[in-house]
Amino acid sequence: MVRVLSTMVWGGLAVAVMSGGALAQSAGQPPIIDRALFFGDPEISGSQLSPDGQYLSFIKPFNGTRNIWVKKADAPFDTARPITNDQKRPIGGYFWSRDSKYVLFSQDQGGDENFNVYAVDPAAAPAAGSPVPAARNLTEARGVRALIYSVPKTDPDTIYVGINERDKAWHDLYKVTISTGQRTLLRENRDKVAAWVFDEQGTLRLASRTTDSGSTEILRVDRDALTKVYDCSVFETCQPIRFHKDGSKVFLITNKGDVDLIGLTLLDPATGAVTPVESDPKKRVDFGNAIFSDRTGELLATQYEDERLRWYPKDAALKADLAFLEKRFPGKDIGFQSSTADERRWIVVASGDTDPGEVFVYDRTTKALTPQYKVREALKRDQLAPMTSISYPSSDGLVIPAYLTLPKGVAAKGLPLVVVPHGGPWGRDAWGYDTFAQFLANRGYAVLQPNFRASTGYGKKFLNLGNGTWGETMQDDITWGVKHLVAKGIVDPKRVGIMGGSYGGYATLAGLAFTPDVYAAGVAIVAPSNLLTLLDSIPPYWESIRTVFNVRMGDPSKPADKARLMKQSPLNSADRIRTPLMVVQGQNDPRVKRAESDQIVIALRDRGFPVEYIVAPDEGHGFARPINNMAMIASTEKFLAKHLGGRYQEDVPADVAARLKEITVDPKTVTLAAPVTAASSAPKPVADLAPMKATYAATIALGPQSIKMTIAQEAREENGAWVFTETADTPMGAATDTAVIEKGTLLLRKRTVKQGPADIALDFSATAISGTMAMGGQSRPVNVALDGPVFADGAGSHAVIARLPLAEGYATSFRNLDVRSQKVGVKQLKVVGRESVTVPAGSFDAWKVEVKGEDGGVTTLWVAADSRTVAKISATLPAMNGAVMTAELQK
Repeated sequence: MVRVLSTMVWGGLAVAVMSGGALAQSAGQPPIIDRALFFGDPEISGSQLSPDGQYLSFIKPFNGTRNIWVKKADAPFDTARPITNDQKRPIGGYFWSRDSKYVLFSQDQGGDENFNVYAVDPAAAPAAGSPVPAARNLTEARGVRALIYSVPKTDPDTIYVGINERDKAWHDLYKVTISTGQRTLLRENRDKVAAWVFDEQGTLRLASRTTDSGSTEILRVDRDALTKVYDCSVFETCQPIRFHKDGSKVFLITNKGDVDLIGLTLLDPATGAVTPVESDPKKRVDFGNAIFSDRTGELLATQYEDERLRWYPKDAALKADLAFLEKRFPGKDIGFQSSTADERRWIVVASGDTDPGEVFVYDRTTKALTPQYKVREALKRDQLAPMTSISYPSSDGLVIPAYLTLPKGVAAKGLPLVVVPHGGPWGRDAWGYDTFAQFLANRGYAVLQPNFRASTGYGKKFLNLGNGTWGETMQDDITWGVKHLVAKGIVDPKRVGIMGGSYGGYATLAGLAFTPDVYAAGVAIVAPSNLLTLLDSIPPYWESIRTVFNVRMGDPSKPADKARLMKQSPLNSADRIRTPLMVVQGQNDPRVKRAESDQIVIALRDRGFPVEYIVAPDEGHGFARPINNMAMIASTEKFLAKHLGGRYQEDVPADVAARLKEITVDPKTVTLAAPVTAASSAPKPVADLAPMKATYAATIALGPQSIKMTIAQEAREENGAWVFTETADTPMGAATDTAVIEKGTLLLRKRTVKQGPADIALDFSATAISGTMAMGGQSRPVNVALDGPVFADGAGSHAVIARLPLAEGYATSFRNLDVRSQKVGVKQLKVVGRESVTVPAGSFDAWKVEVKGEDGGVTTLWVAADSRTVAKISATLPAMNGAVMTAELQK
């Protein structure tokens, strides 16, 4: 098998070309191409050969949703049969097990990015009542995001995966047996490891993690320890990509030290010694990709993404293959999609800027090319527009590389322009077929795709010039591209639009807010509008790179950074926007929450400024379902035509029109949840604590799994204060939480937590929290400002709540500290009823008290009305993916 360390994008077939539109067609201009040919489901995509060469698999719609199909390798496509039947989300990626017995794929729910890994036997008969074989969830747990780390050559029935079931922020390492679904915990991730690295035989060799300073550590995995063998700063890059064939060294990409461009090296994990292998021979761009033989382990070729992709073969046979294929497909990029285990047959894709791709099975021995399909075959290649690389100086003279696509058949003079900044922002655009660029060019627009500073691939200096410059020089790099094209006469300055997703959506809002005279229209897709709320709501599984965000964007805990982030947030300059805006959002986006879009829509609406708003309830960070994409695109092209004067397809299929109506939101109906606040003082207890001892039997349940533990509590008087200790005996070891609580007020004054290598010591006052937090071998200070005291937090919190004036309808709020993020949140308490509860300690007439946190967690306490004894506890635990903990007082 040939492995390409990059992501390949596949298209597929569609069925019709049609013309029409609001504006007359220029002589020589291609007709309007049906939007379905660009954005509809590809008929066939993602083909792979099974390792044994017996089967060819691919993705094709089944019952209206993209699913996986298989056929005999040499059989016609019409003999294929589906092996999955997902009706909610299209399947994106999949792979074969090394023994060709299973096809594995990942899937999330509604775009929430909590991917589980599934396995299906392609040779199995359909399950009862189903047209396809049963797919088994190998990582089944609610709210879990699974990561595949290794598919070892020596054990084809095994995969090694990371699962964040215990802790949303960190992935524990498991061995999963594909045939049975058995999961075996190998390492509990208490060391803040971001990734585990195996050699080709499936031996765990390395780990990597991000430190509190943002630097990256490469760690050798020894039996009982992790030993640092290499590191690089937050301003540098270092990442292991694959072990050498002899297993003694690992290929590492890095730009540590004086070098600017990322190069390929060999790292010796035993000594930490690094040997250079290769960097860009033209000294222009970072190292791109490495292609290895899975059969021999040899490095076959390297690639560099310059203005065009460059290949550097290391293997004579591959060099001959490339020469043959490049001669056969002149001017095209050659990609290898998969191969048989003996590497005799490959799936080859030849593609270009005006060609989404043509797919072949290539026999390396005979040089035979067997056509399979054309990607989006109904798209007429001669009607698509060439993409060219350009460059221009920005506001400070920095040269910005970019790609320009001009509409075909139209003179390059006075054109309407749509700028499409890429997402990330730590990514880049590249030469090749681009769906949005071709779609917009067909509608008559010039399309500019700038690789602004902070884009990857151009060296660490270019990358780091973007640090802290969102909305400033990063935005200038986009604005000066418009000025460049206007100065050349290519673009009409009165007909310039901007459209992008994620960071590109931010750049759209920033362009409209900070340079309102430049643009005549904007389409912001899953766009951050407030950088402070964006940083505050990043997904838990990004915890390992939180510091990187703080360095590259700004640290909200630092006053100067916070002030700059506020200034750079388009929301805070929404009063300057005077350009028509369309906002597009996925309801389930875990990265850019819906509130980011809601708040910019509200800000414009409240000014009486028109704004169009689309929210898909079944999407996340971008749209995956074709019906949603088609609806959004139909609305977008009409919006752009109205404000920029391009063409658009007037007809809209009934199902698309209906869906567009469903996901279009009236800005008048948009509201933001009122912020939850707590009073400047803490709630007032009506009773004090007393010396006590209690034992609770607790169970934590997550899906079919459960963890049992015993929790012992003790309160004693010491030095004029209450010392409350909770000790939990868990399968992971004992955990002890101790709180020093002020008598009478029951305010928290000190807290210590000890569990294994974790050690937290905190001091609390009315205005600040200070202390240290040591986890994963790293220690960092804790300094948190308060606008009021922390109450009922940590050990003894439930006993403290029981001392409040509980009664029917009683409600209050108070502050708690999230130790990991060092953020203070507000909890809302309400007495929701009174009922009898029976536990091993007896039956109690109890107040039912509900405590809600900002993270969605809910704790319910049953507090004896006469004795204030906490008889029972039930809590949902967001940090454990929604697990439910139940604890009952024992006799």
